[in-house]
Amino acid sequence: MLAGALWALALPVTATEPVPGHSLESIRAWVLEHNPELRAMDFEAQAAEARIQPAGALPDPTASLGFRGLDPDKPWRSAGAEREVNYALRQRLPLWGKRALARTAASQDAVAVGLDRLTTARDLLADAEAAYARYWHADQAVAVLDRRIALLRQVEEMAGVRYALGRAAQQDAIRAQVEQTSLQRERIERLATKQEAAATLNAVLGRRSDAPLATPDEAPRLAVHSASLAEALDDADAHPAVRSQQARAEAARTNVVLQRRNRFPDITLGVGAMQFGNGIESTELMFEVEIPFQQRARRERERESRLLEDAALARRDATLRAVEERGASAWSQWTNARERRGLIENTLLPQADATWQSALASYQVGEVDFGTLLEALNEWQGADLARVDALRDELLGAAAVRAIEGEIR
Repeated sequence: MLAGALWALALPVTATEPVPGHSLESIRAWVLEHNPELRAMDFEAQAAEARIQPAGALPDPTASLGFRGLDPDKPWRSAGAEREVNYALRQRLPLWGKRALARTAASQDAVAVGLDRLTTARDLLADAEAAYARYWHADQAVAVLDRRIALLRQVEEMAGVRYALGRAAQQDAIRAQVEQTSLQRERIERLATKQEAAATLNAVLGRRSDAPLATPDEAPRLAVHSASLAEALDDADAHPAVRSQQARAEAARTNVVLQRRNRFPDITLGVGAMQFGNGIESTELMFEVEIPFQQRARRERERESRLLEDAALARRDATLRAVEERGASAWSQWTNARERRGLIENTLLPQADATWQSALASYQVGEVDFGTLLEALNEWQGADLARVDALRDELLGAAAVRAIEGEIR
């Protein structure tokens, strides 16, 4: 009965859970809320923050209990009249600011982990935007092919009428049918591309690959805020991936200082008491100092910390160069696709449409042959498909540029 009640309560939640895909904003929101990689990195960031306080905490004290004057033959008995018991409590105290340095290094590591999470969020959002652009594009490409097939059917009917009137050859209608079959094959390929895009999008969202997706309501809009490539790359050193490596370099630098401080010994304080019989015979105060005898080991640890600092700084420079290269490549893709789309929309499409209208009118009166009409139709609809392809490339480039700019919402 309890299981049935819980299932009944869970059903409305499942039924009302929105299906992503109708807009780009629904995709972004789903990634930030449900992506398992981001959830894992949230936990890792919290774990890194939880390491800060223990890093600078005092070591646990040690307590000891000792017995003296035991009978070797009967260890559970005293050899003399009374049993002697020693109690001791010791606490090691790291000095010279070592605890503060350890806490600072852990804090810098936690900052790096948090920046790693932000970097992953940027990359996942860019991947989701790119996958959504491909998903939308596959739908649009199929729609263009469907319009083209419908126009070919009309042309086939027109060729059939002209053939019945003895004004055209039968091969015109057959050629239109062959063209339709070829387009049907391309349509199947585009549908397969749509399924692949949907599976990729679901993977980025952290859903099953066959999970349903809503049909896009409109073309996605991805705004690029930078006016030039130089402006887009001005803040490359503020990219979270670069800042994460910088935080790790600072943590390594702090660890260098900590290793140098380890040259100075720590101390241990202790108190103790000796019980003889039922009373306290005496008390003691202990003071211990570490002897820095293993100098070679300390020098090697210092050398290791310096090398790790150099490695972190080199990795920061490499990350900065990689971010700049990604930004330049994405900017080139975005600007080229935008120019190509503008040329197609403003010049090629109107020209191809005019050519198609002229060829259609001329074919109806017998001034051009069927091959000219079919070529004009292919150029017109091919230009429309090229426009959709260019818009897809523009969106892909914009998504990559936004990942460099830091567009999260």
